Amino acid sequence: MNFAGRKVLVLGLGDTGLSMAKWLARQGASVRVADTRAAPPRLAELKRSLPSVPASCGPFREEMFADIELVAISPGVPLAEPAVRRALNAGMEIAGDIELFAQALRERRAQIIAVTGTNGKSTVAALAGAMARAAGVDCEVAGNIGPAVLDALMRREDAGRAASLWVLEVSSFQLETTTSLAADAAAVLNITEDHLDRYRGIDDYARAKSRVFSGDGMQVLNRDDPRSLAMALRGRRTRTFGFDAPRRAEDWGLLERGGESWLAQGANALLAVREMKLAGLHNAANALAALALCRALALPLAPLVGALREFKGLPHRVELIGEGDGVRWYDDSKGTNVGSTVAALAGLAQGDTRLVLIAGGDGKGQDFSPLRSAIERSARALVLIGRDAPLIEAAVSGAGVPIRRAASMDQAVALAAQAAFPGDAVLLSPACASFDMFRDYRHRGEVFRLAVERVIDAPKH
Repeated sequence: MNFAGRKVLVLGLGDTGLSMAKWLARQGASVRVADTRAAPPRLAELKRSLPSVPASCGPFREEMFADIELVAISPGVPLAEPAVRRALNAGMEIAGDIELFAQALRERRAQIIAVTGTNGKSTVAALAGAMARAAGVDCEVAGNIGPAVLDALMRREDAGRAASLWVLEVSSFQLETTTSLAADAAAVLNITEDHLDRYRGIDDYARAKSRVFSGDGMQVLNRDDPRSLAMALRGRRTRTFGFDAPRRAEDWGLLERGGESWLAQGANALLAVREMKLAGLHNAANALAALALCRALALPLAPLVGALREFKGLPHRVELIGEGDGVRWYDDSKGTNVGSTVAALAGLAQGDTRLVLIAGGDGKGQDFSPLRSAIERSARALVLIGRDAPLIEAAVSGAGVPIRRAASMDQAVALAAQAAFPGDAVLLSPACASFDMFRDYRHRGEVFRLAVERVIDAPKH
């Protein structure tokens, strides 16, 4: 699309909003920016890099949209925002960064893998990127995982080095405003309750996720997740993955051979789960999804498996951060919804291992009741922090484990250390957003890490 001379309003001035402003200005558009916050996080950078672009801070006003031809909307700005709704009703064109990227990539010969789902999408995107690079492909991993896709595209343009493959992590918020993304292979990993403060219900949320399957590329679906599996489209090529043995030769799953579990395609066992550096059984599912996506593009299998064997995972995603007095400490601060925490508990509670769970924060309107059975099966104790600690306690009461409240992460870690026995693991997997106590999930994870280091290093009496 030719943006030269078009009047564009960018809504939101975080990383994504700034990337859209820069990209559109580079295309010759007449750009304005608006953000409801008094001090948007990237305002200083906008003024430095695009000093001629006007920015408005404060509530969106109707006059901001006068004579605008395109609204470029950040994923954090809901389509239900009244000013945005009026623009939609007036027939104004609205697009997000993934849509702008998709339109730009039409003119470039590159393949696309797109990954979405409630949980695991960052790990799968990063792993697929590592696999593709091991197979000799010039690959760029971008999107919700960071960097923003348009930042990555501009950096590639400036270097004069086009990517052969883009691996994109895309959120439901980004997919709401995406119509042109025709990925060569795309996956919906799973669907569990999340962002219900923004969606009418889980079906509405799932519909947003299903938009990743526009076009005619390969669909990668989770056999163990009914909502993912139900997204299979008539006439489309599909590959499935799951914890059971694959029934079709082209599908992916786990085989039991010689008393241990193996990642497999069809009847072909590829790698013993114990050989993976990724912690937790749930990461076996992530590995199968990444393999399915890469093989959908006919990448050679041997380097994919080799890359998987060496992949250590991402920070704050069931990351082993320390061990002391026989207790292992895991940071899963990125576990911001109930489904993610349930998966982390199930993945780590293998054999005789019992877990002390630290959870709590901003629950985003979720139903916490699925935590109860997971805690009953896997946990020795539960330590709660944050605003919605009372809601979690009410939902899981009767699970048969002691529940303690903590006013800070330091206190939570101290209480967890007291509750844990040698051979146990302590898991920070909050099932909640972080913004009631921390800047973001990364900040929460770093505060946890520092508290754990103090406990491990404390003099023993």
